[in-house]
Amino acid sequence: MAASPRVLAVVNSPGSGPRRLGAWLEESGVEVVERYGADGLPETLDGFHGLVLLGGGLMPDDYEKAGWLRAERRLTEQAIELDLPTLGICLGAQVIADVAGGEVRASFGPKERGSTLIRATEEGRLDPVLAAIGEAAPMIENHEDLITRLPPGAVLLASSDAVQNQAFVLGQHVRGVQFHPEASAANLARWNDAALRGEGYDVAALVATAEQDDEANTRASRLLIDAFGDEVRAWALGKQ
Repeated sequence: MAASPRVLAVVNSPGSGPRRLGAWLEESGVEVVERYGADGLPETLDGFHGLVLLGGGLMPDDYEKAGWLRAERRLTEQAIELDLPTLGICLGAQVIADVAGGEVRASFGPKERGSTLIRATEEGRLDPVLAAIGEAAPMIENHEDLITRLPPGAVLLASSDAVQNQAFVLGQHVRGVQFHPEASAANLARWNDAALRGEGYDVAALVATAEQDDEANTRASRLLIDAFGDEVRAWALGKQ
């Protein structure tokens, strides 16, 4: 019996793990191998059929706070060279953009917190993974840093009203999303109340909106992760 396809999930913050993304991939027969960056990362992607780069309150080159980002960037370079099925989320998307020659700026542009409507571009509606959101779908956001320029060759897949670069693809299989398909309304309810109030947000209102959007959010997020899992399984079959 063939071994399950394996995805490496790089955790950049202890509070920002794979959550439901991990559970959904496991349900589809994909093994998720979590590695917290501070505990060390593999040198190569040998033995993996996919890569997930998760979020965290860092910049892509914030080496003083997170020395493991150097190793994460090397893995990202390998993934881009291989065109390995890759999903970068929030910081993960920013790492991909920065490594590939785009631009990311700290605390720049509009902040997005909570449920946010993400609209697919024409290319996004045709993309095998981002097509999961259809014309548009609500997704959880939590960022203040911004991808201000996509890398050369990247294709824009989705935008929000406030932020253009919400999703992109490099090659056929390396994607970055600024939003959080792994996060639900229940996760948002556990965010730092004091920090959000300090920014002027009504936390109860954020949670209420996310709960109203939860059914549509969960449906689109599940379809997106399932489509990513399909690419991982196809890659694994092609390598056997």
